Amino acid sequence: MRTLVVAAFLSLDGVMQAPGGPDEDRDGGFQFGGWVAPHVDVAFGEAMGALFSRPFELLLGRRTYDIFAAHWPRVPADSEDAGLADLFNRTAKHVATHRPASLDWRNSHALGSDAVASVAALKAQDGPTLVTQGSSQLVRQLLAANLVDELRLLTFPIVLGAGKRLFDADSYPAGFRLEYGAISQNGIVIARYARTGGVETGSFAID
Repeated sequence: MRTLVVAAFLSLDGVMQAPGGPDEDRDGGFQFGGWVAPHVDVAFGEAMGALFSRPFELLLGRRTYDIFAAHWPRVPADSEDAGLADLFNRTAKHVATHRPASLDWRNSHALGSDAVASVAALKAQDGPTLVTQGSSQLVRQLLAANLVDELRLLTFPIVLGAGKRLFDADSYPAGFRLEYGAISQNGIVIARYARTGGVETGSFAID
């Protein structure tokens, strides 16, 4: 059975919308696209390298897929991102889409009409870890369906107010254990959480 890792960039108030550029996702009138770039530092790069250091396949929503497909195949061979580009170009991409015929990036595969059921079937197979990038709508569906085994969260020192968030009221109640935590030079909180089971409760009441 495969592990499903949700990897996300978050603001302090939990927004994950459009971290990479001004026009990445303007839904809802979002004005702060590209909010990650000013905070990038060495530890950020190391965290991303660790995420993709073991065999993986990508789970992507259609918007994120289109952004990636327009970028990674065009990265020059002498770029500092060439290694990651090669990884992304070679690995399988499983995409939630209503337009499967237009998936023209190498090694791209459409999830079925029920994306959550398709992901559950992928998880039941043997194979590399499944890793999400962006794809807020798909990720929230996976969280609601209790399919997420691990969270890799990079939380940036910024409050964005409105915007698409990682968690919503449909997220399945779950307990997680902090497996790794660090703070980068620019204030990014880097954390890896592993699923432990259900939510435990207690009481501070005096008997």
